Parts: sequence; structure tokens; C-alpha cells
Amino acid sequence: MKKIILAAVSAIAVLTTPLSHAQTSLLNVSYDVAREFYKDYNAAFIEHYKKSTGKDIKIDQSHGGSSAQARAVNDGLAADVVTMNTTTDVDFLAGTGVVSKDWRKEFANNASPTTSTMLFLVRRGNPKKINDWKDLTQPGIKVVVVNPKTGGNGRMAYLAAWGQVRKQGGTDAQAQEFVTSLYKNVPILAKGGRDATSIFLQRNIGDVLITFESEVVSVNREFGEGKVDVIHPSSSIVAENPVALVNRTVDKKGTREQAKAYLEFLYSDQGQEIAAKHAIRPRSPAVLAKYKDIFKPIQFFTVEEYFGSLAEAQKVHFNDGGLFDKIYTVGK
Repeated sequence: MKKIILAAVSAIAVLTTPLSHAQTSLLNVSYDVAREFYKDYNAAFIEHYKKSTGKDIKIDQSHGGSSAQARAVNDGLAADVVTMNTTTDVDFLAGTGVVSKDWRKEFANNASPTTSTMLFLVRRGNPKKINDWKDLTQPGIKVVVVNPKTGGNGRMAYLAAWGQVRKQGGTDAQAQEFVTSLYKNVPILAKGGRDATSIFLQRNIGDVLITFESEVVSVNREFGEGKVDVIHPSSSIVAENPVALVNRTVDKKGTREQAKAYLEFLYSDQGQEIAAKHAIRPRSPAVLAKYKDIFKPIQFFTVEEYFGSLAEAQKVHFNDGGLFDKIYTVGK
């Protein structure tokens, strides 16, 4: 077990927000494309915590594919909090007793302070003229996407592709046919959202990247403005970003109060503003309206509308032997 834990920890890059002589430290284990958001958020929370309590606090950050992160926490990575991009990853931890079974009730909005959606990044000038989902299945188009079995980014991309067919009045059979055609155009499955971006921009593979809306800000910061064009499809999925306390860690360290304050600050006006600046959709209607230029209108649908729940979607589509395994085998 120790070897498994050490391997999991070593495989995950841990980013530390520096602060000397910190009295308390928290580890937030999160998904791949949220790292820049949490860099800014952590700095704001450290300042807020100092002002409100007079005490210092240190925040460590770990990022990777969301499902891999959840497994690492389950295997012993000592997170105080988890901040994921799909509820199934938190449900997995609830099922093993790492977080509370009623974790959704511990914070507002079903413990999801922000949301996102899936859109497309294409190369500057959009040379392949990709404008909507149907264009992703055209001959010769190469699509970069995260493996839905390793990351929430990939699961949401898959469900968005399936759901948009249903949104147009199509059947599940038609949705499966469309998604099968799409994955025929996927040359490589990325491990997580940041890996997908690296494949697209550093390795120069693919014509289009399906990713979270928030990745646009990260791309512009890391690679410079103008490297990609952003395409908002006609319809896409609502992706909730759930958060939870890791009972095993906070009870052992005595950090429950600090960890709770850290997650509650996500709901504050300041926390919501920081999310919006990183193209993560705030729950606050006022902040959302303030950043309407960032959040373009899209016809949204929820997981519940076409899949029942993420847990049901996991069983049908992403568990071993599920529809994704059959679709991707057919596609290759």
C-alpha cells in the first residue's frame, strides 16, 4: 500500500503557494485545468484569512486528471479538500468513506460553487472551418480530447457530444452513432485537460481541442494571445465543479475549520469574481452578468436531462465494458 501511495503522490505535481512561518497548511487536490485559477484564489484566501483571523495559512495545490486525483486521495494522498470537475469523483470518495456521504449538503448549490461547459479551441484563423459539433465528424478532422476514463474533462466532452444530439431531438441511437463517428477522428486520448492542451499546442497534434471553457484563459496566459480561436458550439453541457472536505485528513490534522473556510470563500463575491476572470462560471447572478462578455450564450442542457445522473452515466458509458469502450474500439 505504501508503494501505491508513493507512486500516486510522485505522479502528481504539487504546487505550493509560498508563505513563510505558516501556522496551518491545507492541501487542495484538484483537476487539471484549474491550476491557474487556484493560484490566484489561494493568494486571495491567504490574505482574507489573515485579515479575518490574524493568522497565517499555507495552501498546497495538487493537479491532475480528476479521476486519477480522486484515486490518489482514496489511496492516501492527504488532501484537506477536494475540488473536482465531476460529481462522480466525489461520490467515489464518499463511497469509500473518505468524504461525507451527504457532502452535497455541506455547502450551497449542491456543494458546487461554480460551473463550466465544453467548447472548442481551434488553430488561429480556424483553417478547417469548425463551427459546431457536426464539423468534428468530417473526414480528415483530428480531434484532441481527454480520455473519459481518466478525467472529468473527457467525460464532460463525451456527454456534451452525446447530449447535443438529444438536444436537437435525436435519439440515443443517433447520439451513439454521432459519438462513434467523432471518436474515429480522435488520434490520441489525453490523460487530463492540461495534457490535452499540451498535445494540441506543444506537440501540434489535431485540428480542434474539446475542453472546458476555463482553459481558454490558461492557454492565453501560457502560450500567448492569438494562438487559438475559441468556438462556442450551439449547445453544450452544464458541468458542475463540486467541492468537499476530506474527513480523514481534517480530523487527523485538526484543520476542519480552516478547510471549511477555504471552501466557503469560493462562494464569496471575491471568490466568484476570481472564478469569472478565469472563465469559470460563477453561481452569483450579479457576477455572471458583470462578465457577460466572457460567457457567451449557449443552449445548455444538464446531465440529468439525458443521462439521469452522472452516476448513471458512469455505469452506462464509462465503467469497464460500457458504451465508451465499445465506441472507442469501433472508432479505432
